[in-house]
Amino acid sequence: MAREATRNRKIAFTAFAWLVGLTLFFPILWTILTSFKTEGEAIATPPSLLFFEWSLENYFEVQRRSNYLRHAMNSVVISLGSTGLGLLVAIPAAWAMAFSPGKHTKDILMWMLSTKMLPAVGVLMPIYLICQSLGLLDSRIALVAVLMMMNLPIIVWMLYTYFKEIPGEILEAARMDGASLGKEIVYVLTPMAVPGIASTLLLNIILAWNEAFWTLNLTSSQAAPLTAFIASYSSPEGLFWAKLSAASTLAIAPILVMGWFSQKQLVRGLTFGAVK
Repeated sequence: MAREATRNRKIAFTAFAWLVGLTLFFPILWTILTSFKTEGEAIATPPSLLFFEWSLENYFEVQRRSNYLRHAMNSVVISLGSTGLGLLVAIPAAWAMAFSPGKHTKDILMWMLSTKMLPAVGVLMPIYLICQSLGLLDSRIALVAVLMMMNLPIIVWMLYTYFKEIPGEILEAARMDGASLGKEIVYVLTPMAVPGIASTLLLNIILAWNEAFWTLNLTSSQAAPLTAFIASYSSPEGLFWAKLSAASTLAIAPILVMGWFSQKQLVRGLTFGAVK
């Protein structure tokens, strides 16, 4: 009886997990399906799920109207640049807090986390004026710097959590063998924390890729990434749902593919140190 009850609970939890997963995925599926419809079919009531005339016209129209590859390249450069720069700053900071904590280390970590609670619009004006005075409006450099600073608290917190799981005795042994501080971080700490660093890298690439507030306010055309590419399909005449869905599908496709192929590494990193 106990075994039967355990099996039933597993089946129930599995069914619930599938239900939650499908519920979360449904908006993405609906967007993809709508991208293959005509504008009339996209707003039809009741909506058609699969039985409609499939067409690639929306994708051709998006390509004719916008330079998708330029927007995609901007997203790649901004996401990788802000995440890479953030790791260069965060790894030494997290190392110092994890292995050489001071009296106020926890206070500093909480202060860093509290900055994420500030609405972005609250600092829009000073950042906009700084970028304007430096001639960095509508530039990749501005977005790389701003997104790095916005996501830095998350990067530091994640790396700090992973580094705390690494025995400090290993680093002490490296110092006794004559390793300098730089070699200790590069050749000892970093290889041991690869799963954690990889998950931090992937998560922050996703955050930077999906960032819309700063990209819409600090860019116009030259440095506009895919989030601005999607927003361009909102016009005074209204929303063209089929074309908007095609643009959205093109924008999310690269990050979905990356997430699909790196899911094992992401899960491994997020559970790093959870089981001893």
